[in-house]
Amino acid sequence: MKNSRTVLLLVAALCFVMLGVAMYLQHVMNMAPCPLCVIQRYLFIAIAVGCLIGAASTTPKPGAAIGLLASLGGLGVAGKHLYVLAHPGFSCGIDPVETTLNKIFTAQYMPFMFESYGACENAGEAFIGLSIPQWAFAWFAIFALGLLWTLLRRQK
Repeated sequence: MKNSRTVLLLVAALCFVMLGVAMYLQHVMNMAPCPLCVIQRYLFIAIAVGCLIGAASTTPKPGAAIGLLASLGGLGVAGKHLYVLAHPGFSCGIDPVETTLNKIFTAQYMPFMFESYGACENAGEAFIGLSIPQWAFAWFAIFALGLLWTLLRRQK
């Protein structure tokens, strides 16, 4: 149980680090978040919340399952973001997704984190060797593997 709790707390902490990096890139490096970036932020939060629920409960499996589902969703969104970068002209800029995201109450009350006003094609700029969607895809995969391990391991 302690190993599962440690993994869940580590994944939750790393998700908050990812959100901190996103804030740094947005507000210090002036990289405007696109709709897919904002959806990935929501998914990092969902993973962290699921992991914290699992770490706080007597059985970590429900929280790990929530985190795993959010990680798999993140892989899908980051994969679509990579597809957009690989196919110039296929945009996700100003569209119904952006309009809908910007009307959600979190975007209204916390626009510094959840307001989408960038174009997906602009996320191709490298940050420590990889594009932002590549980093997100890698971290979603790492989280998915860690949470899958937590779900499949035997409890003593």
